[in-house]
Amino acid sequence: MKRGEIAGLVLAAGESSRMGTDKALLPFRGSTFIEVIVQNLRSAGIKRIVVVLGHHAEEIERGANLAGAHVVVNLSYREGQTSSLQAGIRALQTPEPQAILLCLVDHPAVSAEVIKQLCKGYFDSRAPVTIPVFQGRRGHPVVIGRGLFQQLLNLKPVEGANTVIREQFSAARWVETADSMILLDIDEPDDYERLIGANRSSALSSVQVPKETIQDARRS
Repeated sequence: MKRGEIAGLVLAAGESSRMGTDKALLPFRGSTFIEVIVQNLRSAGIKRIVVVLGHHAEEIERGANLAGAHVVVNLSYREGQTSSLQAGIRALQTPEPQAILLCLVDHPAVSAEVIKQLCKGYFDSRAPVTIPVFQGRRGHPVVIGRGLFQQLLNLKPVEGANTVIREQFSAARWVETADSMILLDIDEPDDYERLIGANRSSALSSVQVPKETIQDARRS
């Protein structure tokens, strides 16, 4: 499996306003959110990694070891996450990868094993999007084929990547995983405290999980 054809794109440009501090630098597993995500991408065999920073970009670069990743600073980060996604895709255009694995700094607990499963799902199917699923709920990260890159680049600032991804649900590859961490979305201090202080099952119950099930997604 040529995982080198998939590039990792990590979005960490937001202001982390609900957390009150930069999520990228929050301590986690003896490291930081952003370092754990990058390391798990490397451990899964993804060699080309772009990290998009914005708010407090200099502080994050100083505070995290991002060696081997290409850091892009999105000066338009206040326009929203879509602007960071587009900045990352542009940074990957020469040469253009077969697909991107889109990772959000809000989801630091996704394992390298899940990333490997998603890469395999993409290479087995070449589906436009490859999405992890835990007990009927879809999560993160997702693999997006390059056939959708231009649509993502054409999005307006108020439109999210999900605008494009949802249109592909009928053609998507849904990868079942036993890892509930694909559902963890760390936005607020309580989420973080429970993530680092509780066991996996209680951590899952403490954070927001998608209400939409896989069956709902396939019908849309």
